[in-house]
Amino acid sequence: MPTPLTVTIAPDSFKGTLSADDAAQAIAAGWRVERPGDTLLLTPMADGGEGSLDAIARATEGARRVPVSVQGPDDRPVAAEWLFLPDSAGGGIGVVELANTSGITLLNPLRPLDAHTRGFGQAIVAALDGGVTRLVLAIGGSSSTDGGTGLLVALGARFLDASGGPVAPGGGGLAALDRADLSGLRPPPVGGVSVLSDVTHPLLGASGAAVVFGPQKGADPHAVRELDHNLARLAAALGGDPTEPGTGAAGGAGYGLRAWGAVLTPGAAAVGEIVGLPRRIAASDVVITGEGRFDQQSLGGKVPSYVRACAAHGSARTCLMAGTVEWVGAAKGNAGTGFDEVYSLSELAGSVESAMRDPAGWLSYAGRHLARQYRV
Repeated sequence: MPTPLTVTIAPDSFKGTLSADDAAQAIAAGWRVERPGDTLLLTPMADGGEGSLDAIARATEGARRVPVSVQGPDDRPVAAEWLFLPDSAGGGIGVVELANTSGITLLNPLRPLDAHTRGFGQAIVAALDGGVTRLVLAIGGSSSTDGGTGLLVALGARFLDASGGPVAPGGGGLAALDRADLSGLRPPPVGGVSVLSDVTHPLLGASGAAVVFGPQKGADPHAVRELDHNLARLAAALGGDPTEPGTGAAGGAGYGLRAWGAVLTPGAAAVGEIVGLPRRIAASDVVITGEGRFDQQSLGGKVPSYVRACAAHGSARTCLMAGTVEWVGAAKGNAGTGFDEVYSLSELAGSVESAMRDPAGWLSYAGRHLARQYRV
């Protein structure tokens, strides 16, 4: 009989196909076929984007989901929720996720110029009204490039044109921005506001919110230039430091939240601490992580790079399973990723389309194949 192993399985979601929990379950199912006697520590992860609220709720005793109806990124109502976490001070921590209030999955078709973050701000207001003394805001998965103006409007700010009227919602409306009025802005909670993000981009320019992320939200080259110009108008009106790393996160929502006094925090590390991932990895022989697409951006603080960094402090072997592994091309092995094993589901399946038709099945296959290497 092989010596039993402890295996931590800590993937992010495979966006558009599997939640992080479903991905972890699929990998575990494959592993158990070959090694049923091992201890599997399923720890679904997130980096401040979709699934962050679920990961935190799963790991926190006493967490309570609070339903809330908000104005979605295209003005249609969205049934969302925020998370109440009890704390030792007798108050509470509110966790609010942009993805389930103003996220890109709530739009069809995409609306690069007029999608907004108003609903995210409304959920933040609901948490404040619920008596929380601290906020944790997960801002990945954004649909808009409005510089956070939508959420700030929900909190009481006003963004005005030259005639004193409100500008239209979304990044396109900022073309008419003349001034910002923050006199009615609701103050942050006494315990502060932590913003979880995996993005270190500034607000403006070649590495800013519009240029880097605008195309993913449906912006063509003309719209990208317009959005970048409009965000510069916002920076001139609102002040602050648009060059600060992370202000370009979530279409500039990071910048808007900094104007409110929030602190930007690496998302994967914050979620990892909450769910106890470093302790689990330290006690493991094998660590498996993954995401839908692994590329050069993955090395900048997303879940796989965070998991790999945690494992570097111990002796566990690390494995990456991703839908596509574009940064390392078609190469197998670690190929410069820093992982001991790399599995591309699209390579296993023969194509991206085949992998996406059954991602859970291919993850299970990869889990079984990896476990087979430890049968002796």
